[in-house]
Amino acid sequence: MSAQPDSQLDPRHRDVPSRPTSLYATLLKRGFDFAAAAALIVVLLPVYLLVWLCVAILMGRPVLFRDRRAGLDGQPFTVLKFRSMRDAAGADGEPLPDAQRLTAFGRLLRRTSLDELPQLLCVVQGSMSIVGPRPLPERYVPRYSARQATRLFVRPGLTGWAQTHGRNAVGWEDRLSLDADYVERLGRPLGILLDARIVAATIGLVLYQAITGRGVAAPGEATMQEFLGTEGAGDRGA
Repeated sequence: MSAQPDSQLDPRHRDVPSRPTSLYATLLKRGFDFAAAAALIVVLLPVYLLVWLCVAILMGRPVLFRDRRAGLDGQPFTVLKFRSMRDAAGADGEPLPDAQRLTAFGRLLRRTSLDELPQLLCVVQGSMSIVGPRPLPERYVPRYSARQATRLFVRPGLTGWAQTHGRNAVGWEDRLSLDADYVERLGRPLGILLDARIVAATIGLVLYQAITGRGVAAPGEATMQEFLGTEGAGDRGA
């Protein structure tokens, strides 16, 4: 993928970030990710087992939701979540809208971010990072502008710069612009401090959203509406 500037995206961000090449971004970050994710899995094992049991009892199997997402350099991988929706279809056999399939327990899982815990396994495996742009569906990749596509220069994360600015309450334009900002900042000498700042902010945000429920979903949506692309983003170069 060859990224070319897209001045039509956002007049505040006419440049396209290059791939981060700092020591932290290319080497140390992966080591920190592995160590932190492995430790969290051990510490949170009782929570894993409790949530697994609740999902199995209240919604049945499968307990885990699996979906193909675009990872580093756009390579597909399988993201894992605890299931928050029931299997339900209308008279035509098509699945009901997300809002109708989302269960009360599922809303609780999303509100507390407990549904994301299985992604620590993806971090250990190497397809995700603790901090990075959130993994999005493969079908979105051709819709990105040159700047938006730079989010694929790094591994997707459990949390990210956009999440600390409002999670799903942030519109697609701002959300993807924040992802590109993260890629640019990560390449600076003190990129590790940015990740530390995001992790600290995420802890506070998760507690805030668990109490208030704000930001968990886009207004009027069960989660987030489909990203259909940015006007003028179709030509990213060959």
